[in-house]
Amino acid sequence: MQHKEKPPEANLTELIEFVLLDFADVPHLRWLLFGLFLVIYIAIVMSNGIIFLITKLDPALQTPMYYFLGNFSFLEICYVSVTLPRMLMNLWTQRRTISLVACATQMCCILVLGATECFLLTVMAYDRYVAICNPLHYPLVMNHKICIQLVAGSWISGIPVQIGQTFQIFSLSFCGSNLIDHFFCDIPPILKLACGDTFVSEMLIYIAAVLIVTIPFLLILISYSKIISTVLQLPSATSRAKAFSTCSSHLIVVALFFGSAVITYLRPKHSHSAGIDKVLSLFYTIVTPMFNPMIYSLRNKDVIMALRRLLYK
Repeated sequence: MQHKEKPPEANLTELIEFVLLDFADVPHLRWLLFGLFLVIYIAIVMSNGIIFLITKLDPALQTPMYYFLGNFSFLEICYVSVTLPRMLMNLWTQRRTISLVACATQMCCILVLGATECFLLTVMAYDRYVAICNPLHYPLVMNHKICIQLVAGSWISGIPVQIGQTFQIFSLSFCGSNLIDHFFCDIPPILKLACGDTFVSEMLIYIAAVLIVTIPFLLILISYSKIISTVLQLPSATSRAKAFSTCSSHLIVVALFFGSAVITYLRPKHSHSAGIDKVLSLFYTIVTPMFNPMIYSLRNKDVIMALRRLLYK
């Protein structure tokens, strides 16, 4: 984000609501988009809901890895439910207004849930590191109490930072245009509407990004570098293949989540455009949660067997 001057606040009127433009530039695709996103939303809720259900009910899946996976699936349902229902309502009613309070609430929920996803993916990487690099200590290190604490920490740790960040952003004055060229209240399009100096807000955003995105990503990379080093030392090809298969699904999810986030927020400023930002945000907030259940279920024999047992009950 670049530091930029805004018009003097005294000559402008304070805003009390915004307008989410979402897909207003393609009105002829309104009903097609509504049907598409409705199907996607139902698919995300049902598929992640099934994984959450079987990790709670199936006796064979009562292990730390599937405990984390169940929480991850529940998180994905919450994540898409913050953005998709309002987008569907806007497409249906064509009433795109959102109050300042509702916009702040949506942004805060997205930031908190995004932080939780970063931390939970880090916990899942640590779980695989202990399971593969220290298998004899795994039952002791990843006992039920520790798992609960790690999950609770993942959900709670980002809340103070993201509430503070949201409060700081919405403490700015908003004036002039109230048009948000996006389908949800995200930080960059909101800052574009702020009056006055946004330099402090931008610096706080970068600091939060380092704490919540960069550090967890580095920890995941360290965990998997140690995992790969350990796996390559295993004597048999079968053992190596089995060890890699337990981690491959998690690596794919990490690549999807962090990769799309990097492309969205860290690419050069001159390459930004509203259209590209919306497409990338759709991938980041909707497509990734849709693919996660397929990645975990299709590549995991235990999950497939649990699904069969659930269906044949």
